[in-house]
Amino acid sequence: MNILQIVSGGIAAYKAIDLSSNLVKQGHSVKVILTDNARKFVTELPFQTLTKNKVYTDTFDEIDKNEIQHIDLGKWADKIIIAPATANIISKIANGIADDLATSLMLAVPDFTKVFIVPAMNTNMYENPITQENITKLEKLGFNFVEPDSGLLACGDIGRGKFPSILKITESVFGINNKELIEKKVLVTAGPTKEFIDPFRCITNPSSGKMGVAIANQFAKKGAEVILITGIDIEVKYPNIKVIKIVSTRDMFEAVKNNFEDCDIIIKAAAVSDYTPVYVYDKKVKKQDENLSVEFTRTKDILKYIGENKKDNQIVVGFAAETDNILDYAKEKIVKKNLDYIVANDISKNDIGFGSDDNEVYIIDKKNNIKKIDKTNKENIALEIIKTVVK
Repeated sequence: MNILQIVSGGIAAYKAIDLSSNLVKQGHSVKVILTDNARKFVTELPFQTLTKNKVYTDTFDEIDKNEIQHIDLGKWADKIIIAPATANIISKIANGIADDLATSLMLAVPDFTKVFIVPAMNTNMYENPITQENITKLEKLGFNFVEPDSGLLACGDIGRGKFPSILKITESVFGINNKELIEKKVLVTAGPTKEFIDPFRCITNPSSGKMGVAIANQFAKKGAEVILITGIDIEVKYPNIKVIKIVSTRDMFEAVKNNFEDCDIIIKAAAVSDYTPVYVYDKKVKKQDENLSVEFTRTKDILKYIGENKKDNQIVVGFAAETDNILDYAKEKIVKKNLDYIVANDISKNDIGFGSDDNEVYIIDKKNNIKKIDKTNKENIALEIIKTVVK
């Protein structure tokens, strides 16, 4: 396969050398473009030595007089990998700026789906709403993004923006194709529910919904039609995500019941309330000298209902958020609720789970095969879940 590798000017540029080496070892024909800023971090020599091809650096330096570089290189390439991609080059591509060979070439690429962008930068730069808006814009146009990892960055900060592993990049580029899930319909639940005692007070939990939203986004990114049932306010990244807003567990039950039957995959990542008040006051309950007692009753068990009513060709994935005996409870739950998979995690740890961008989970199937995913961001975990359940 012909791979065009574009290296922009971030500190992670040196890691692009390993990427070139890996691609060549896999048998691909690789050509490299270095931006002017990239050349301040790396030179042409290692790329030229590894790829056995001349490195391209200048729009007007025509290496082959029979080709127009920014046109013909794009035609030659089966896939284009921009790694690392700085906030600057992402912004340029998103806004149609063509002031060097790399960005001019991107305007001449007719098929954006063959472009894979690997952001690597400071956390604040990556999470800046301008950068995120540019990423969303490009994704809607068909560009693919490989999510950066979380960890210690070159600047000393800790957070998202770290250059991902070579394995993650190559799996994203050559693994599940974006079109592979185009015929799939997926239902995902995300976030907490609220059980109101009166118009002012409710029972809920600290779930942020980030895990469920990440799963919905990754499925949508790969072409699936997604129904996301949630009580949180989110801005949808992809047009193939339909959001159904709910408040209570009963609302979520009804929404799931009305929509799951024609779905191929159901993933219940929401943290729903197991109990709801028997009586809901229509006016705010005033403070009194005496204690207040509230009687609760069990809510509908959504996951059990799905497990009891699912068809043979449907895949049902549950979540088990536990504080102790995680694997034992998860294995018990997968049997009791007739699940195909369960994702178990420890919510007693402060740096993962509820409200965090990261998690650490076990993916267990109904034959008790266990796959542990060490601490990483929730986008990566979402990808691992997809890779496990889509075969």
